[in-house]
Amino acid sequence: MTTRESLRQQGEALRQRLFGDDDGAPAFMRTINAEASYGAIWSRPGLALEDRMLCALAALGAVQRLPKLRRHVGAALRLGLAPRAIVEVLIQIGIYAGFAASEEAVEVAAAEFATRQVAMPEELARTGSLETLSERGRKLMEQLHGDRASQGYAAPSNAVTGALYPLAIQYGYGEIWFRPGLDLRQRALVAVAAFAALKLESQVQKFGQSALNMGLSRTEVIEAVIQTAPLSGFAPALNALGALSGALSDK
Repeated sequence: MTTRESLRQQGEALRQRLFGDDDGAPAFMRTINAEASYGAIWSRPGLALEDRMLCALAALGAVQRLPKLRRHVGAALRLGLAPRAIVEVLIQIGIYAGFAASEEAVEVAAAEFATRQVAMPEELARTGSLETLSERGRKLMEQLHGDRASQGYAAPSNAVTGALYPLAIQYGYGEIWFRPGLDLRQRALVAVAAFAALKLESQVQKFGQSALNMGLSRTEVIEAVIQTAPLSGFAPALNALGALSGALSDK
C-alpha cells in the first residue's frame, strides 16, 4: 500500500539519483519535494524517466525557471541524456515561447556543460531553400495532424493568420522538427509539455491527439502533462488535462 512515508522514501532515492545531495530546494521544501514531486509524480509508471526529463526541460525552459533549469540540465546529463538532445529541447521550445526564451535557456545549458567539462554540440550546417522547408513542413503537419493540419489558425484561407503561419510551417515544422538530436516521438513530447507549461490548452489538445501519430500512447501523453505539474503548476497541468480529456477519451 502506498503511504506518504513510502512516497518520501521513493522520492528521496530518485532525487538523489538525479541531483545528488543538493537539488537546490531550500531545506523547508525538501520533504514536500521528495514526497509530492519525486515520489508521487517523477516515479509514476507510464512514462520512462528519460522522457520525463525531456518534459521537465521543456516546461522549465518554456516558463524560464532558469536556475532550476540549470540543475535539471545537470540531472539530465547524470541520467545519460546526450548534450545535443538537451540543447534541442531548448531550441524547440522557442517555437512556442519565443526564440529569446531559447537563447537564455541554451546559455544556461552551456554554463552547466562548461562546469561539467561537457562540450557544447557543434551547430550543423542546415541547408535547403525556403521552398524545401515549406514542403517538408507541410508534409510533417499532415503526418502529425491529419485533416486538422488545415483547420483553425492553420487554414490556408485565413488571411489574418496567414500573415505569420507560413513562417511557422517553414521554421517550426520544416526546420526545427527535422534537426538531429531528437526523434519525432520525443519532439511530440516536448511540444505537449511546453504547451501545458505555457497554459496553451488548445495547442495541448491538438498536439496531444497528434502525438499518438508519432508513436506515443494515450498514457504517455497524459503523463507528459502530469510531469509538468510540480515545475510549472498543478493548475495549468489540470487545465491541460481537461483540454485533453475529450480528445483522448475514446483512444
